[in-house]
Amino acid sequence: MMLPRFLLADNSLETPETIFVVHTEIPRFIIEADIDDFESNQEIHWIDDEPDDENLIAQLVEEAEEFLEKEFENEEFLDSDEEE
Repeated sequence: MMLPRFLLADNSLETPETIFVVHTEIPRFIIEADIDDFESNQEIHWIDDEPDDENLIAQLVEEAEEFLEKEFENEEFLDSDEEE
C-alpha cells in the first residue's frame, strides 16, 4: 500500500492553534501554519534537501493548501451528516 501524498498532523497539546501538512513524496517536507489561516504565516520544514526550483516549491505549497481545503470541506460535510 502506498502512503497518501499529503497527511494532516497536529500537536494540539503543545500547539493548539497550529496545523501541519506533511508531504510524503520526495522532496518531503512539513508545512507548519496557523489552523485558521493556513495560507499566511507558513513555515516549511524540509525533511529532504530544499529544491532550488522556486516554481516547484510554490506548486507543492499550493497543492498542500488545496489538500487542506478539501480535507476541511470533507470534515464539515461529515459533521453535518452526523447532526442529522
